[in-house]
Amino acid sequence: MARLLIIYHSRTGGSEQMAEAAFETARGETETSLKRADETGPEDIIEADGYLFCAPENLAAISGVMKDFFDRCYYPVLGRIDGRAYAQMVCAGSDGENASRQIARISQGWRLRPVQEPLILCTHAQTPEDILAPKQIPETELDRCRDVGQTLAAGLAMGMF
Repeated sequence: MARLLIIYHSRTGGSEQMAEAAFETARGETETSLKRADETGPEDIIEADGYLFCAPENLAAISGVMKDFFDRCYYPVLGRIDGRAYAQMVCAGSDGENASRQIARISQGWRLRPVQEPLILCTHAQTPEDILAPKQIPETELDRCRDVGQTLAAGLAMGMF
């Protein structure tokens, strides 16, 4: 059975809600694991057949914890996961485009293959209070995350990716 690994980082809960929503539907399609970026190591990456990266946007980039995950795992997985499928989701305060591009560039360096368009959900948090406040992602937006998880998992299960 194909294995999907969902890796996320979240400080205020937005990305975590997104990742959990994707996990909810993905596990109905194939074997799926949900792990925090700081708890994910190269062995987790090597054991999976596909990946869903979910990160918050911080200052127009992915969070430092998510970047650290990519940096820590790069050399141990290099050449061992070439061509595997990935998708990404970004919880943004403004537009999320730079964070999404950063994940895409890193994934290209890992030699992964994008199989879905990035999903960027914008919270429009622009004041210090709003940025630091716990996030509550609307159910309609979480449905979009569920679709990403289900589609990626089903594609892996059917051998499409």
